[in-house]
Amino acid sequence: MATLKEKVGYGFGDMSSSMFWKIFSYYLPFFYSNIFGLSLADAGLLMLVTRIWDALSDPMMGVIADRTHTRWGKYRPYLLWIAAPFAVAGILLFTTPDMEETGKLIWAYTTYILMMTVYTAINVPYGAMLGVMTDDSNTKTVFSSYRMFFAYGGSFIALGAWEPLCNWFKSMGHNNPESWQYAMIVIAIFCFSGFLLCFSMTCEHVKSAAAESIGKDIKSLVCNVPWWILNGAALLSNLFSTVRGATAAYFFKDYISENAFLDFGVFHILLYAGLFLMVGEVCNMIGVALAVPLSLRLGKKSTYILSLVCLAIFSVLFFFVPNDSLGWWLMMIFQILISVCTGIVSPLIWSMYADVADYAEQKDGSSSTGLIFSSGSMAQKFGGAFAGWAVMALLACFGYNTAENAVQTPEALDGLRYLMSFIPAMIAVVSILILLIYPLNKSRMAAISADLKEKRTVLD
Repeated sequence: MATLKEKVGYGFGDMSSSMFWKIFSYYLPFFYSNIFGLSLADAGLLMLVTRIWDALSDPMMGVIADRTHTRWGKYRPYLLWIAAPFAVAGILLFTTPDMEETGKLIWAYTTYILMMTVYTAINVPYGAMLGVMTDDSNTKTVFSSYRMFFAYGGSFIALGAWEPLCNWFKSMGHNNPESWQYAMIVIAIFCFSGFLLCFSMTCEHVKSAAAESIGKDIKSLVCNVPWWILNGAALLSNLFSTVRGATAAYFFKDYISENAFLDFGVFHILLYAGLFLMVGEVCNMIGVALAVPLSLRLGKKSTYILSLVCLAIFSVLFFFVPNDSLGWWLMMIFQILISVCTGIVSPLIWSMYADVADYAEQKDGSSSTGLIFSSGSMAQKFGGAFAGWAVMALLACFGYNTAENAVQTPEALDGLRYLMSFIPAMIAVVSILILLIYPLNKSRMAAISADLKEKRTVLD
């Protein structure tokens, strides 16, 4: 029986991962183009090349983790071993060296590859832990919901604090690059602590055996049809969120007025990218809380598809919101609705990967949980890679000017609006079409879980 301590402890792990991941996804493109000093073309290519390599390394880490044997389990010890390198790599990523253009580009590639490799080394085993903390499909959804609730909580803290931290360090006399570096040091300390808490509060309860040969694991994976379908849906889900999130800093800097305030009558609140994203994280948490009751009632697949339909509709409507005091409120309302829906989707993806692992174990007789969960991380990174590159490439096509005080053309401003609306909507529609053929529905998983329960060894 899973304890509350374990559920909370498991949540701390993705709180740490997500604090870094959301800063990377939403602010790193802006950092590279407007703070670090790379061109849009160089920044876009950097994010594409490094994340593709990083995504390809995920299955390698999954194979390694599946074959790790320690007194702490297969996957859990990596939380202890990699926590400190994870924090250090993040700080180096947001460090701007005093170099010429070529030297800075080499530094950017080196630190980005280092950071994402370390991210793989800790996040793939962390994700795979879900498959060995319980053998019950519904309990996995509960664990996944705790994971995503804490992840969005960490994102809320990181995104809400990021711009104020940068501005505070800047007010202390530091320049822009130094301010961003010092802000990341603060975030890194929180992330390091969260991984240690996750390690100390969790246990691996289900004992599973990996295939004797890596080739057998890979053959099982390649022949796993639900795995292919879910990878496509997961990639597109992350593409949806990252395109909107990475565009937000540009959107609010150049399209929304610097004097945009939300009027509450007795007081006003400045509307800026950090607030917009931070509200989104809170609403993601609401969506996570809804994921369990909705999926128990409708099934994971049906809940996922329904959420995507809503995402497509709300994203299209976002385009028609005016840029005025009423429109700013409407933008926040649509951000709330969109974020609730993406919050519902997030825990479902990871819980469905656990189902795919169970399907593979029943079909082939051996467990490759780490390898299968690594594909979830791989899909996430491919989605982020293409999203980061696409945002940079589309901004360049729309004629966006990265100069500090540049006045953007109407075409560039329209491009920002498309990146916040129609383009994410199209991604959601494609994801719906893919999920319609996903075969692991509610009744199918009940049968698989019952069969595996008789075969597995459950540790006390």
